[in-house]
Amino acid sequence: MAKYEITIKKSAAKELEGIPKKDLRTIVKCIQSLAQNPRSRGSQKLSAQERYRIRQEDYRIVYFIDDKELIVDIVKIGHRREIYRS
Repeated sequence: MAKYEITIKKSAAKELEGIPKKDLRTIVKCIQSLAQNPRSRGSQKLSAQERYRIRQEDYRIVYFIDDKELIVDIVKIGHRREIYRS
């Protein structure tokens, strides 16, 4: 399996800055693992969109997969109670 390139939107990077340090390390490790397998066990396709989400403790990482270009684009990162709100 080819390795995917990880890109993070500016808004998602800003959300990442607001996460407590104790949770940040595991979230970054989870994001890095998406380069090897973006559809890993535990990831789910969101029904209304062409996006996926993966859980990391109380946080959710929402991302888009481009199989043609081998890119995983991190769209949103946040606490589970806030991630799906507009």
